[in-house]
This record gives sequence, C-alpha cells and structure tokens, in this order.
Amino acid sequence: MLEPTSSTANRHSTPDAAAVPTAAVPAGRRPFAAAFRALVALAALTGIVLDSIDSDDLGRLFSYFTIQSNILVAASFAWAAHRAWTARPPLSPRITGAALLFISITGLVFHFVLSNDSSGFSMTSERTPLESIANQLLHTVTPLAAAFDWLVLTAPGGFLLRHAWQWLAYPLLYLPFALIRGALLTPGTEGRYPYPFLDVDLQGYGGIAVNAVVFGLAFYALALTLVLLDRIRPHLRGPRNRISPLGSGPLK
Repeated sequence: MLEPTSSTANRHSTPDAAAVPTAAVPAGRRPFAAAFRALVALAALTGIVLDSIDSDDLGRLFSYFTIQSNILVAASFAWAAHRAWTARPPLSPRITGAALLFISITGLVFHFVLSNDSSGFSMTSERTPLESIANQLLHTVTPLAAAFDWLVLTAPGGFLLRHAWQWLAYPLLYLPFALIRGALLTPGTEGRYPYPFLDVDLQGYGGIAVNAVVFGLAFYALALTLVLLDRIRPHLRGPRNRISPLGSGPLK
C-alpha cells in the first residue's frame, strides 16, 4: 500500500487540528499556585471564624465590608486553587480582579483611615487576642496575599477597562445596605452603622453623601490603577505555575 504524501496527510490532519480550539487544550497542573491559593482561602476563613467566635452579634459582624470581602476571597481563592490543581483554565479576570479590588479596599481603608487617628474616622479600640489575630488575617494577610497572587502567579493583560466600573457595583450597593440596616436598628444600638464615615448620627446624610463621592472616586481610581498596572507589569518567572488569562496553557 502506498504511503500518503505529506500534502495528503496535511489535508487530512488540518481539519482535525483546527477543530480543537487552543483554549480547549487542558492547561498543566499548577501545584504551587494551587497550594498558595488554598492557604489564602484558609487565612480568610480562619480570620472570619475567629471573629465569629469572639463576637456577640453575628449580624453586626457580617455587616462589615471586611468580612464580606474576605468571604469573597475565601470562595474565589478556593475555587481558583481547585482549578489550578486539576489543570483547568483559570477563573475569569473579572472575578479575580473584583476579589483583588475589594480586598485591597479592605486593607487600604483599614490601615490608612480606620487605624489612622488623624483621618477623623479612626476605629481604634482594645482587642482580645482572638480579635487581634483575626484583625491581622483579614486586613493585612489576605490583601497582601491577593496582591502577591496577582503579581506573581497570574499572567498580565487579563483586566479590561470596562472591568473597572463593573467592579464598583458591589461597593456602591454596600452604601444603601449600610444605611438601610442602620435606619432599621434602634438609635443608640452599638455598631448601628459599620463605619464612622457611614454613621448618619455623626455625619448626617449630607456628610454621608460627600464621603460616598470621595470614597467612590478613590475606589474607581484604584480600580483603574489595577487595570493599568495589569497591562504594563512584566511577565515574572514561574511558568509552571502561571497561566495565560485565556487558559491556553502555562506561560513560557
């Protein structure tokens, strides 16, 4: 039997090759990324549990942006860890970018506003040992870990300009949530409003509106900064653990 010529073989193989899109090719397993993301999820979950153990008002506790953003981090990083371990494509940059922005807001607002006596909105107080550990996990460890994961274990170029304003939906919705919850509680209730800059009793609705505009613009500027940095940051080493935003495989 005659061997097929190279042109014949190519004619037969080309349709098969074209039928399998690049994105459908399974990515390699990324064990370091999987392990690191699992640890980040565990850190967030541990902080939430410790705060819950030491809290006498879980409704108040879970009204904080800090707790809600760390819940998102725990869920998204656990999901991302599973996908990295099972050699599946990464999560959508829209999801990972949202988690990064929200936990960055948590860390920055805590360290530069709530822990800063000169900000006018400080919330410094005595903490129990459990609260101190939870405080560091939720406000320092998870924001820094999320930033490390983005800079080292995630390929650049995934964030789009439209993501910046889409991510703001949750912080904007948090404002009416906090105000409505506070209005439904009895005046004088401890923690009626979660943060001093959202406290109607202290700021009035006019002050709240000004604070909302200032913080909203700052959050949008932060979102735009993340998009810009994601476009210009270099490819770092570690190709076996980093994957392109489209899921086509580990970066070379």
